Amino acid sequence: MTGAVADGLLSASEARQAAIHEWFAALRPGSTVALSTHINADGDGCGSETALARLLAQRGIHCRIVNPTPWPTMFEFLLGDDVEEASARGADALADIDALIVLDINDVRRLGHLADAVRQLAVPVSVIDHHVAGDEPVGTLAIADTAACATGELVYDIAMTLGLAITPAIAQSLYAAILTDTGSFRFSNTSPRAHGIAAALLAAGVNPEEMYRRIYAQVSMGRLQLLREALGSLVSEPEVGLSYISVEAGVTGRYEVTSEELDGIVEHPRSIVGTRMALFFRDLGHGKVKVSLRSTGDVDVQQFARRYGGGGHRKASGAMLAGGLDDVRAQVVADARAYLRGELPDA
Repeated sequence: MTGAVADGLLSASEARQAAIHEWFAALRPGSTVALSTHINADGDGCGSETALARLLAQRGIHCRIVNPTPWPTMFEFLLGDDVEEASARGADALADIDALIVLDINDVRRLGHLADAVRQLAVPVSVIDHHVAGDEPVGTLAIADTAACATGELVYDIAMTLGLAITPAIAQSLYAAILTDTGSFRFSNTSPRAHGIAAALLAAGVNPEEMYRRIYAQVSMGRLQLLREALGSLVSEPEVGLSYISVEAGVTGRYEVTSEELDGIVEHPRSIVGTRMALFFRDLGHGKVKVSLRSTGDVDVQQFARRYGGGGHRKASGAMLAGGLDDVRAQVVADARAYLRGELPDA
């Protein structure tokens, strides 16, 4: 890669740089800022939060992470001793802040039980995100660009635009964000720039083998037993290109696994030859079913998920529906068949 090409890949657009400068101008040294992300935080949410907390500390801004659900075990290594994680305090952790920054979502409803408290905040609320805006945006100031491969890419641009140092710990967090949201650089959002940034993060001290081991190669026996049960529910309908899989309520307790260990299960039905849309139904109990959606080719599952109040990306989205597993699955599968046949318009 020539120097000119490398510089081009690593340089943020003028629009992004302008948005970053406007956003940062509203923050003050010595202030306390809360960082939050969506329920069941993933690698992009966790990596972006921990990287941003360390970056803002370089400008004298204290950050605390306040998420609506517990910090995922698999990403505990990103926290270290220098990042305050106060999610267990719930909305109380938002009581004395000077600003809130929400990462990796732009719909307040995805903040779960924190949503009402956030709606009532009198302090500035800003968003750093790469999703299509939801029906109820979280804040007013935003660094948002759907062209970014991950929210971590936007946080990287914050560092570069403001001249902040990318330490090995920050590089590790940003690499986790980009690695996971691009599916280990396999998904269609894997841009030349994603690889360029990843190369810069390797140069900053990331060990790719260690990152792979921590994120993908530490599977519990319970997770494999759960996967075996889930695969027993697999249904494939090649005539429309639909495949889906389900797990019943209580499955995490039965196999002594965490919710995060269900991540990636939807990739199994998606991998079936001819599948255009894959669905993973998880009965949460209490009349709620979580549906994870993935697609291949030109199928837009983000548009499909919107009819249920969900959203995400064109090829990876999710939604939460009220009802029992059987009823929700029957409804969504019927709608998916019609959608794949072109008989159901976008929401």
